[in-house]
Amino acid sequence: MLEELEIRNLGPIRQARISPSPGMNAITGETGAGKSMLLSAIQLISGGQADAGRISPDAQEAWAQGVFTAVGDDARDIVREAGADGGSDDEGLFLSRTVPSSGRSRAVLSGKSVPRAVLSNVASQLVTIHGQADQLRIVSAARQRDFLDMTASDDRELSDYRGCWQRLQRVDERLKRLKSQESSVRQRKDYLSESIERIERVDPQEGEDSQLKERRTRIEHAAEITTGVNDALHALDASQVDVDAEEPDASALINRAIQSLRSIGVKGSLLEAADRLTSIRADLSDVVFSLSNEVPDEDGVEDLDTINARIHDLDELVRRWGPTLDDVRAWHRQAMLDVQDLDASPEKIVQIEAERSELLSRTVAAARRLSDARRKAAKDLGDTVSRELDSLAMPGSRLLVRVESRLDASSPADPRDGTDDDAMVLDSHGGDDIEFMFLPFPGSTPLPMSKSASGGELSRLMLAMELAAARRHSGHSSMTFIFDEVDAGVGGKAAMELGRRLAALSRHSQVIVVTHLAQVASWADSQFVVSKEDERHDGVLTRVHEVKGDGRVHEIARMLAGSESPTSLEHAEELLESSR
Repeated sequence: MLEELEIRNLGPIRQARISPSPGMNAITGETGAGKSMLLSAIQLISGGQADAGRISPDAQEAWAQGVFTAVGDDARDIVREAGADGGSDDEGLFLSRTVPSSGRSRAVLSGKSVPRAVLSNVASQLVTIHGQADQLRIVSAARQRDFLDMTASDDRELSDYRGCWQRLQRVDERLKRLKSQESSVRQRKDYLSESIERIERVDPQEGEDSQLKERRTRIEHAAEITTGVNDALHALDASQVDVDAEEPDASALINRAIQSLRSIGVKGSLLEAADRLTSIRADLSDVVFSLSNEVPDEDGVEDLDTINARIHDLDELVRRWGPTLDDVRAWHRQAMLDVQDLDASPEKIVQIEAERSELLSRTVAAARRLSDARRKAAKDLGDTVSRELDSLAMPGSRLLVRVESRLDASSPADPRDGTDDDAMVLDSHGGDDIEFMFLPFPGSTPLPMSKSASGGELSRLMLAMELAAARRHSGHSSMTFIFDEVDAGVGGKAAMELGRRLAALSRHSQVIVVTHLAQVASWADSQFVVSKEDERHDGVLTRVHEVKGDGRVHEIARMLAGSESPTSLEHAEELLESSR
C-alpha cells in the first residue's frame, strides 16, 4: 500500500506530498493542471523510463519517492536479494528516483542505490498501473497467462508441472553432454589409459621424491659429513671415535666438574650446580648418540646413478601431472574413475534415456492437469468479467479467454504417452497458448484485446478483470491499483456505477484513480486536487492538496458544472451523500 508520495520539480509541480488513504483515492483538477505528473511520479519509482524533459523549468533534477507499507513477502525477498534493508512487517519500503537534467537517473531502494530493473521488480509486487500506455502490457501473451494463473488458484498444478519440467531440463542437459562427448570418448579413454599405465609403471610413493633428493645430497657429501661428524664426536666424546684417545673431551670435563662439586659435600647452590651439570651430561649423551648414527656407512652407500634415474622418472610425472607428487597420485586416482565412466557411457546413455522417457510422460501428464485447471478458470474468469462489464456502461461486451493445449495437436492418438513431439511444444509455463479475446458488442467477432478495445474500453476492461481477481482472493491485498482514463467516454448513470465498482475494488486493495468525473470522485475515501497556483512565462506552477468537508463539496461542484453555484453545490452534496 502506498502510504506517502513525495515529488520535487516534476513538470509544473515544484513540491508536493500526498498521503493516500488505504481505500479509494481520487485525483482531480482542471485540465492542464498536471494531474498526469502524479502518475508520472509513480511510474518513475516503479522503474519506468526517465524523461529529462519533464523536469521543472530552471531545476537541475526531478525527484520522486514513494513509501509503501503492508508489504508482502515476495517484495521483501526481492529487496533483500538486492542487498537493501527489507525491514520488518511494520516498517515501510522507500522507493525513490532522481532524474538529472543530463546524465543517468538514480534509483534508490530503502537507502541503497540499485539498478532500475531492481526497482521495477519490487514495484511490480506493489503497484499495478492501468494507464494509456501501461494497459498495453496485458495484451502480451505472457501477461495474460500470468493473470489467468493468478485468478485460477492453480498453484498446485503449476508447481507440479514446473518441478517436472525442471527435472526434465536437467536430464536433457545431461544427455546432451554425454552424447556430445561420445565422439571423443575413445580418444580420451586411450589418453587416460596410457597415462595410468605410465604412472603405475613408475609407481610413485608418497613423499618419495623428497626422500630421494635428501638421500642423494647425503651421498654426494658423504666425505664432508663423515669428517664433520667425527670431529664433533671427538670434541664431545672422543671414545666414540678412538677408544685410546687421551685428549680430554666435553663429556670427560663435565664428569670431572660434577665430581669436584659433589666432593665438597656442601648442600645449596653448589649441589644445585652439580645437578644441572648432570642434566647437561644426559643431553650431551643424546646428542652424541644421534651423531653416531649420522656417520655414513661405506658399505651401505647406494649407487648415485640408480637414485638419479629414479628421481628423473618422478620428475617427469610431476612435470606432466604435477605440480607435486601428491597431485600426480590424485590425478591417477581420478583418471581411474574417469576411465570407468567412459567405459560405461553407452550404458549410461541408455539408462538416462529410459529415465527421460518416464519423466517426460509425467511432465506431459502434469501439463494436461494444468491445462484442465486453466480451461475451467478461463470460463469462470470470462463470465465474471463479462458481468462486470455490464455494470461499467459496456452492456453486451464480453471477454473470452481461450486456452488451447499444444499437446492436443502434437499427440492426439495417445495423450498419455510422452514423445519428443510433446517435448517440443512444452515450455517452462506449460503447453498452452492463452489469449484474451474481446467482443465490444453482441454478435461481433472476437478479436485480441489490443485490436478490439479502445483506450477507455481497455481501462474499464482492466478494472473488470481486477474486480474479478479481487473476488477470487479474500482478504486485503497489499497491491495498489492506479487507474488513468478509466472514465473515458463514460457519463451519467454509468459513471456512478464505475465509481461504485472502483469503490468495491478498494475494499480489497488500495485504489488511486485519476478522473474528471464527479460521479467517480464522489466514491473516493480521499480526494486530492491538482490546481494551477501561478502561471509564469516559463510555465505553470501547480499545487496538490487534499480536500475535505466543504472543500470537497466545492471541488465536486466544480467538476459537475465548472462553477460553484448554489445549484451545483447542492447537487455536489447530494452526490457525495448518495455515494456514502
